[in-house]
Amino acid sequence: MDELETARQCGEVMWEKDKASQALGISVDIPAAGAAVAKMRVRDDMVNGLDVCHGGLIAALADTAFAFACNAYDQVTVAASVQIEFLRPALLGDELVASAREDHRGRKNGYYTVEVRNQGSDLVALFHGRSVGTGKPLISG
Repeated sequence: MDELETARQCGEVMWEKDKASQALGISVDIPAAGAAVAKMRVRDDMVNGLDVCHGGLIAALADTAFAFACNAYDQVTVAASVQIEFLRPALLGDELVASAREDHRGRKNGYYTVEVRNQGSDLVALFHGRSVGTGKPLISG
């Protein structure tokens, strides 16, 4: 099995149990090992009192892309730290796309950047995450 096949199989195993992302209507694609694209449409139950998408839900979308990107190598990997910068509001009906890329992967730690953009390709948020591998297999063993 090559790296992309492994990454996609890891994604399938994760998706099966990811009730939070499923409830938010998030879909996930794995274009390469160490990368993931998560999509979510902003629904009326996702906007806050200012009529914009709740920042926590944008963070959840970015975190989903991060999780699928860093769990691509058949090792259970968890977030150790994240940071998000909100650059512009997401509005009701917006289609948000969170694209995660691997910046560095070492023996135990990984560093990832996730860009969240709207349907006009405007940058909505910038997310950085550090992951830590547990040493436990995700799909094998």
